[in-house]
Amino acid sequence: MRISQDFAPTGPDTGRTARRRPARGRAAAALTAAVAFALVLTGCGGNDAPAPKSAKSSADADRVEPLAAPPAPKLPVTVDSADGTKVTIGSTDRIVPLTGSLSEIVFTLGFGKQVVARDITATFEQAEKLPVVTRAHDVSAESVLSLKPTIVLADTTTGPSEAIDQIRDAGIPLLVVEPAKGLDDVGRRIDTVAEALGVPSAGTELKERTEKRIADVQKSIPDHADGKKPRVAFLYLRGSASVYLLGGAESGASSLLEAAGAVDAGKESGLSKDFTAITSEALAKAAPDAILLMTKGFESVGGMDGLVKIPGIAETPAGMDRRVVTVDDGVLLNYGPRTDRVLTEIVEQLYAKGGKGQ
Repeated sequence: MRISQDFAPTGPDTGRTARRRPARGRAAAALTAAVAFALVLTGCGGNDAPAPKSAKSSADADRVEPLAAPPAPKLPVTVDSADGTKVTIGSTDRIVPLTGSLSEIVFTLGFGKQVVARDITATFEQAEKLPVVTRAHDVSAESVLSLKPTIVLADTTTGPSEAIDQIRDAGIPLLVVEPAKGLDDVGRRIDTVAEALGVPSAGTELKERTEKRIADVQKSIPDHADGKKPRVAFLYLRGSASVYLLGGAESGASSLLEAAGAVDAGKESGLSKDFTAITSEALAKAAPDAILLMTKGFESVGGMDGLVKIPGIAETPAGMDRRVVTVDDGVLLNYGPRTDRVLTEIVEQLYAKGGKGQ
């Protein structure tokens, strides 16, 4: 959205949980709302090496890769929740993660069989048959409680606060986790979830595996022969909802782009917030060499032919060269165990020679 799809561009704070959010959390919650709304509407070398005009996400991005032999949980455990409470977890028999990115971590730690529900943004194959109990931050407390969970995982963007309170008031252990802002948060979130599930050693193993894979991808980035890094603009698009946004410093994509050896064109052009409406002036200032898009967003505007019809796109270097990088919506900004795959897709598309146009 998470966007691990857990992110959303605008939206009011709601209740107690929202008021506790940091600024980045509010931005994340805002992008979640737009993602969820749009999903409902849509049906849910070097710098001189040319980027591909378009590319499809790899098939394995739709699956998670659980640890081979996770240890048995050691419970009960008491952990600190990001909303200032302490939570004691006595059982992992029935787990309900309320965001797609948290689901990804739970499944990869080896607890897939214990997960009994999902958020609409948990799009990977192993979770697809689970009942949906929340759409981004629109949680159905009644649906969650009907599944008799032994632990519920949320983050500070999850809401409405009334639903969170209702779940807690029913006596269900509910842990709130700080959302991810970038690559530096990958290990923290894995550790937090693993500790809550009583498997800290599995968390360490998964964190080390993920960090090594990310580092290996970065080693594959070609040198910039002319000393210039490619400028990449992250656009959040939902054509059916008339949502056309240019990402700035707080969009969630900067860390990925910088890890891929690129410059976040929106951030570098002075956009300090999360998103701003696309204008010809803003795009001209950003002057991207390539455009990063979520796959569904790209499809929602009609692919490349529709993209260049958005005012200002065709006049950018990216628009003139039809250079686009696409990554699946359900994984792009999760900052979790599959982030190495996301980074691989960005690097392969950004630095590939040639590429098939759309």
